[in-house]
Amino acid sequence: MPNPDLPFSRAEYDRRIRLTRQAMARAGVDVLFITDPSNQAWLTGYDGWSFYVHQGVIMSMEGDPVWWGRTMDANGAKRTVWMSDEHVLAYADHYVQSTTCHPMEDLASHLVRLGHGSSRIGVEMENYYYSAKAHAVLTAMLGDAEVVDATALVNWQRAVKSSEEIVFMRRAAQIAEKVVTTAIEQARPGKRKNELVGDILKAGAYGVDGAWGDYPAIVPMTPSGLDATAAHLTWNGDPMKSGEATFFELAGCYRRYHTPLCRTVFLGKPPKAMMEASVALTEGLEAGLDAARAGNRACDVANALGRELARAGIDRSGRCGYGIGLSYPPDWGERTISLRPEDETVLEPGMTFHFMPGLWMDEWGLETTEPILIRPEGPAETFCQVERRLFVRS
Repeated sequence: MPNPDLPFSRAEYDRRIRLTRQAMARAGVDVLFITDPSNQAWLTGYDGWSFYVHQGVIMSMEGDPVWWGRTMDANGAKRTVWMSDEHVLAYADHYVQSTTCHPMEDLASHLVRLGHGSSRIGVEMENYYYSAKAHAVLTAMLGDAEVVDATALVNWQRAVKSSEEIVFMRRAAQIAEKVVTTAIEQARPGKRKNELVGDILKAGAYGVDGAWGDYPAIVPMTPSGLDATAAHLTWNGDPMKSGEATFFELAGCYRRYHTPLCRTVFLGKPPKAMMEASVALTEGLEAGLDAARAGNRACDVANALGRELARAGIDRSGRCGYGIGLSYPPDWGERTISLRPEDETVLEPGMTFHFMPGLWMDEWGLETTEPILIRPEGPAETFCQVERRLFVRS
């Protein structure tokens, strides 16, 4: 029986299938093999921690999608997807991490059986979950087919969120506010970093009234002092110290939908340069939010931020944001639109971003960020309502 506890309506899944097939037609693709777990979940509802083995969704231009994966995960698929059990296919366990055979051999046999042996098949080549070996085996087994790159074809269909999805992101935002507030309130000299992360993880899992907390696609990043000059360090067991800043790069997650939110705490008296940078960063965020309007471009947001930072003598290069929504480890971004000077993608109502202009300087790091929603009119809406400033605690 199809899963009765689907996160979204059948009409919502039909919308997603329709958008994807339209994109397939534009790309001249007959059938897609989708390995990104976020795309699998978006199209079928599949939700399980099984993405460390080969699995995916087969979608052609007609009929329901087919989920394909390891035998021990087939029941999980039947519990979570909207399709009937006949649309769940499984391969035997002897294929798993074998040196003599490969799961793509089984997938190829199903594609041939389903009538796709000589089709133009799109695969997600630039993806964490589709290996070079998988591609080599699949193409060798499908000698009569044309296997082409369809990286991000599904991702781009996810850029504009439906009203049902925005409800989930608002719930995730409530959780984000809770975890960031917990981090700020619990930060103090002598607090062991791993214990603080324990408090953060507990707050995220407990969630808020009406919204339980799912696991975020990225673990808490909470570096202090010189470690905070690096963007992606996690935590250790050291006690927090006076005279150091700690940035908290966290996210609320509800049913796989993410709203990342970052704030920074300084224990003691912060240096003048850091205080000035915090003010400039807030002004840059506000300028970028004002530029984040439907009809403007992604680069307009980045350029508005850059102008404010330049006035303060801060030269920040690189992107300052990315699309967000449904995601699985190791990343909560959608890997499509970037807020950066080179990206001229036109912003549309319903697009959602993590506006993320972190500063990583020679002696400290500072992150003040906002998850945002592009509205039909006016500047972007911020999902969260946590004061934008450098938090100072004794």
